[in-house]
Amino acid sequence: MELLPAFEAQLTADDLADLARAKRALEREPLAMKLAGAVGAPIERLIMRLPEAAHESVAEATRRALDRCLQAAVASFGSANETTARKSRDVWHKLAVATTGAAGGAFGFVALPAELPLTTTLMFRSICDVARSEGEDLSALETRLQCLAVFGLGGGALRRYERSADDEADFGYFITRGALAQAISKASTGVTAKGVASQGTPALMKLINTIAARFSVQVSEQVAAKSIPVLGAALGAVVNTVFIDHFQQTAHGHFAIRRLERRYGRDAILTAYQAIELSPLA
Repeated sequence: MELLPAFEAQLTADDLADLARAKRALEREPLAMKLAGAVGAPIERLIMRLPEAAHESVAEATRRALDRCLQAAVASFGSANETTARKSRDVWHKLAVATTGAAGGAFGFVALPAELPLTTTLMFRSICDVARSEGEDLSALETRLQCLAVFGLGGGALRRYERSADDEADFGYFITRGALAQAISKASTGVTAKGVASQGTPALMKLINTIAARFSVQVSEQVAAKSIPVLGAALGAVVNTVFIDHFQQTAHGHFAIRRLERRYGRDAILTAYQAIELSPLA
């Protein structure tokens, strides 16, 4: 009988399956490929066709959207929250975001400054719902900032294409998460020490800037996917559904790993994660 590696002997079969699902969600398929499948056109080519004004609007709207989510996260710090794990309401949030996408698709780029903050806020609520379903305490500011950081983790799968052919480690999620971890810790400590009125602290602003730099890439891809004028509102709803699904799956993966780390320790989960082999993209 073949002996199991040490980490497999520790993790139950169900937890190993959860970890494999988390890795597939976090590493396997980037948002650009999902959007390309939905609209039937390469996202890179659509991005090149965007007018300069659209690129400027993306940067501004992304920052406004994250600022709104930050306000929601900090304003709710310390309030009573449901911490009992229950299944997240992914479908309900998809329907809500599809509605905002339909409105945005009908009006085009001019709707972006109003539509993206609303869509992102709905997505943030969905991410918080996912975190709760994995046993996170949403009354803790650090947890809410982890929810906000999911917008910065959503592009982690792209790192698969940035690595050399010899690099088979396949844990870009942990690299990206590590880059965000220190910023989250400093922001959480600063607000805890100075109170909820400190939304403009340098630590919080650094965290938002770090997340925005990554999230804006995903927003550009989303905007490009909705730039095909023929389908309008219908295409906007489809693209927004793909958009929120991508970040819901990222959230499920991220918070499942945090749950498993609380049970087994970070080193054991990192070792197990690295050993999981993903099937090639079709």
